[in-house]
Amino acid sequence: MSMSENLAPALLPRHIAVIMDGNNRYGKVHNLGKGQGHIAGKDALDPIVEYCVSTGIEVLTVFAFSSENWQRPPTEVALLMHLLSLTINEQMPRMVKYRIRLRFIGDRSQLSDDLQLLMADAEAKTADFDAMTLVIAISYGGQWDIAHAAKQLLQQVQAGQLSIDDIDKEKLGEYVQLADAPEVDMLIRTGGEYRLSNFLLWQSAYAELFFTPTLWPDFSVDELAAMLEDFAQRQRRFGKTSEQIVTAQQIS
Repeated sequence: MSMSENLAPALLPRHIAVIMDGNNRYGKVHNLGKGQGHIAGKDALDPIVEYCVSTGIEVLTVFAFSSENWQRPPTEVALLMHLLSLTINEQMPRMVKYRIRLRFIGDRSQLSDDLQLLMADAEAKTADFDAMTLVIAISYGGQWDIAHAAKQLLQQVQAGQLSIDDIDKEKLGEYVQLADAPEVDMLIRTGGEYRLSNFLLWQSAYAELFFTPTLWPDFSVDELAAMLEDFAQRQRRFGKTSEQIVTAQQIS
């Protein structure tokens, strides 16, 4: 058992988001065939999912395919779409075994009908599971997410169902993806890059950021456990002073 599994629930993040970067570089480093790095990355998700549910994480969101990834070579996009279908099919027994709810976020209009049906079927079959929620972001971009939410609010204003004066941060937050889930507490990016790449921009406003040079296929449960221990030591102030946080902790 890792040290992080002994941490009090109050010290753990409720929602972890992961940018799974480095698959292509992993393939090149290991002289793998074209696309094999992505396959290795797909397999690396399984132990992370199992560890998160065993540790008590409520939501794990992973960035599988961004809205910008459509610009990649058509052969790579086709492979990634195929791997996404395989991932969904392979994850289903694990979802049932551990009672994990499976959800998807992103612009589904750009996906094939078959993939959309597969996603909807997986969501329906796991809708009542409550051990943890695994969210897979497909064709997702944070800017698209916010614009899509704003568009929905505008439609309500035009229909006379909402006044423009009713629109504030809280109201907009009701229409972004994962509005019903806890905000992201901990955002991890593997692969050595130091940027958010348009991922969960609204939901990660106060997330603790973790960057690692480890390529995603090499990212392990042990490294995640070490990050959780680091997370537990951080003071999350949300705009307040350290003194206010300490005082609130003493009162509670």
